[in-house]
Amino acid sequence: MKIIVGITGASGTQLGFKFLSLIPNDIEVFAIVSSAAKKTLQLEENQKYSLLDNVTYLDDNNLAAPVSSGSFQTDGYIIVPCSMNTLAKCSVGISDTLITRVFGVMLKEKRNIVLAPREMPFNSIQLENMSKLSTLNVNIAPPVLGYYSEQQTLDDMENFIIGKWFDLLHIEHNLYKRWEGKK
Repeated sequence: MKIIVGITGASGTQLGFKFLSLIPNDIEVFAIVSSAAKKTLQLEENQKYSLLDNVTYLDDNNLAAPVSSGSFQTDGYIIVPCSMNTLAKCSVGISDTLITRVFGVMLKEKRNIVLAPREMPFNSIQLENMSKLSTLNVNIAPPVLGYYSEQQTLDDMENFIIGKWFDLLHIEHNLYKRWEGKK
């Protein structure tokens, strides 16, 4: 399996980096980290991001990177967190960065795409953009908690959210307790 992860400058960039760190080692991963994501991580977490050995990092300004072509086969793409700026660009086809270029390529190739918009509340324009993308089979999956899997800590809550994103990308995991119903 081969996936691409875009991390933009929306609040919550640490979720994108945690997502990367939890991807199983048998999956080939390409990450694109925007300059705004690096700045947000510094502002919110007072840290710089560290490179993971099992991830190939690509420059967001390199529109000629291998992942920018439809002939580069991948199984899925997630933008986590997805800034409202990136969401808006995706909804109208602007491909001025590698993150948005990959989105356009994945969309035209009809591949699995997950966007994790991180904003609250959403305004009408943002909701319209999400609705438009949803009609194009883009999975809109903001980081929303579920309360049925017995989360006790912030780490548990983040694992639940990341587990839901893994589900959408067909990545096997045991990050949260699945609902088994009442017996």
